[in-house]
Amino acid sequence: MWRPFDDGVTVGRLASEGGIIVRDEEHELGARVTLEQRSSNAPWTVTYGGYGWFFHMRFLGSETVGEFPTMLDAMAAISDIIPGSDEPDADAKVAAVTEGIHEFVSRFP
Repeated sequence: MWRPFDDGVTVGRLASEGGIIVRDEEHELGARVTLEQRSSNAPWTVTYGGYGWFFHMRFLGSETVGEFPTMLDAMAAISDIIPGSDEPDADAKVAAVTEGIHEFVSRFP
């Protein structure tokens, strides 16, 4: 499901919040999660992107960075329910995706 983004070449590079990328993962169904250390805003920053759906950033202290695997699982669950545009019940599934995103952002503010 998750694989290193761009074959892992981004690890060790400067990230969007001024920190260093420690993990940069892409989901095969269209999502990316980047973990950076020592950003300008917090000890750790996690940036989430559900391609075409949402973007979310979370600032963490050292005591909460261990939640990263749980965050990946929650993001994968959203990716798994995103419908294709040609699916007959796509509209109903969009509502479930929207609810999943809302729950994700509430769970990981």
